[in-house]
Amino acid sequence: MHEYNIAETFSSINGEGTKAGQLAFFIRFTGCNLNCSYCDTKWANEKNAAFIPMTAEKILGAAKNSGIKNITVTGGEPLIQKEIIPLLKLLCENNFNVEIETNGAADISEAAKISPVRPAITLDYKLPSSGMERSMRMENYKFLEKKDTVKFVAGNISDLEKASEIISEYDLTKKCHVYLSPVFGKIIPEEMVNFMLEKNLNGVNLQLQLHKIIWDPNKRGV
Repeated sequence: MHEYNIAETFSSINGEGTKAGQLAFFIRFTGCNLNCSYCDTKWANEKNAAFIPMTAEKILGAAKNSGIKNITVTGGEPLIQKEIIPLLKLLCENNFNVEIETNGAADISEAAKISPVRPAITLDYKLPSSGMERSMRMENYKFLEKKDTVKFVAGNISDLEKASEIISEYDLTKKCHVYLSPVFGKIIPEEMVNFMLEKNLNGVNLQLQLHKIIWDPNKRGV
């Protein structure tokens, strides 16, 4: 029976996305195929990162025991994990509201095909200051639906300019939810609001990471 490398599971609130502020049970995997400059989970991405081996049934049991209906599958990068699709399917079949956070460099097509109910996909576009923009898989955008989200984490005005270009080029506000979020401590949110006004970014949401406001920004398990 397959065992997944789980960095941690915990109950908290969603810090970002369409369910920000709602309770969620988090499943965090180890390992990532990117190395973003601002990554706040580098500890889970190291090759020798500590993990708990868990079967799909154990993960499902932990989720049920939490008493929480929202599940956030995150990492690391969940979509590079072996046997991730059967796990996502199992969670969806058990009437959880499943959201998968993915970095934009992994193929979302199989996750998008899960039926009859599939996870909501929160897809990052890594802007220039991340150092990982070259790895973005733009073919993912054809699988997006209304319940999905594209998230842009910006560290400066140049990042915001690029985000605006991508939003326009792919007509994202008509396809899915669109969020702008600051790299913590790198850009003043007021600058982002002014940019949104200047560019008339209708349908785009500015979001601050709630968990970094409520708790110490470096605290794990929140």
